[in-house]
Amino acid sequence: MIRKLKSGEYRIYSRKVDEKTGKRRNLGTFASKEAAQKHEREIQYFKHH
Repeated sequence: MIRKLKSGEYRIYSRKVDEKTGKRRNLGTFASKEAAQKHEREIQYFKHH
């Protein structure tokens, strides 16, 4: 899940809520939406291979 921050950067959050904190995990912050989408694809590939 990618969200735009007030600073203009994009952050990837985990899809599931963390049991301990009740929030989504921060999986990285990126300057552009394209970079965030690219990294999210890499994460999904890693999770399934």
